[in-house]
Amino acid sequence: MSDTPSNPTPPPPQPAPPPSRSSLATKELFDRLKAEIGKIFVGQDELVLGTLVALFSGGHVLIESVPGLGKTLFVRTLGRVLGCDFGRIQFTADLMPSDLTGSPIFDMKTQEFRFRPGPVFTQLLLADEINRSPAKTHAALLEIMQEYRVTIERTSYRIQRPFLVLATQNPIEAEGTYNLPEAQLDRFMLKLVIDYPSDAQEASILAAHGGQVELDGWLQELTPVTCPEEIIDITRQNGKVLINPKLLDYISTLVRLTRRWPQFHMGASPRAGIALMRGARTLAAFHGRDYAVPDDVVELALPVLRHRVILSAEAEVEGHSADELLGDVIASVEVPRL
Repeated sequence: MSDTPSNPTPPPPQPAPPPSRSSLATKELFDRLKAEIGKIFVGQDELVLGTLVALFSGGHVLIESVPGLGKTLFVRTLGRVLGCDFGRIQFTADLMPSDLTGSPIFDMKTQEFRFRPGPVFTQLLLADEINRSPAKTHAALLEIMQEYRVTIERTSYRIQRPFLVLATQNPIEAEGTYNLPEAQLDRFMLKLVIDYPSDAQEASILAAHGGQVELDGWLQELTPVTCPEEIIDITRQNGKVLINPKLLDYISTLVRLTRRWPQFHMGASPRAGIALMRGARTLAAFHGRDYAVPDDVVELALPVLRHRVILSAEAEVEGHSADELLGDVIASVEVPRL
């Protein structure tokens, strides 16, 4: 009789742990937010999901979209449903940093200067056609997005949280625009590309607007689902969602591979990996889990990476797109089994 031991039977896979009460509460809130937003804003599921992921991860969103797809309506709807203040800035070539941040004004009554806050002192900010302003205006917004404060004449003023910037740019019109520098693009957690609605969705939009109802009346009918304090609390809870070390390796591999990919002139920075990790945690919580899975990472990989890579000259001549090449990068990496 041989003393060689037989191959041991592999242990059965462990069942997924039951979701915690906090993750179920986050899923319930997410479902209620989607339902309430959907009463006015039809379709554009990627925009709704991506914006909520960024908001509950402490990030910002860059939206590439042609005019007329309801971005202002979306921000106003979002502000009402979230119980947050919202504002809109139309970026133009003559927009100055002080037009964003505010400036000191002289008070004739007190004979003193006092600070008059600019439109960035809000919670949801739509920065429309951001690429129409010069670099110094971009730099002012960059500090606000990263530091959550405005500095005027050596005095800092805090921006209250939550604070979400939704910046838009038109992919069609290039005349009179300024390319956003890579440093600022990297500050946006996600870049969402919004297309025209489907036939059924466009028919629903026409039917909804057939009654000539004022938009303000619609918004007043919406029920606020949450409040700024709860958003901050859930954002903190999302940071506690578990991520398996194998999943962290997967995220790191994806990001590092963009730097070696021959058709990219420049790949993603480590900030992309952090954004992907934070987004995966939030997406897991939206699904009622207190642990992230590979599907969470794959779903967010394109929005996180597409604005952080630069195509090589050869790839541009050959007509490739960032999304196409990133799809090849993602497909080349084996998804871990947890």
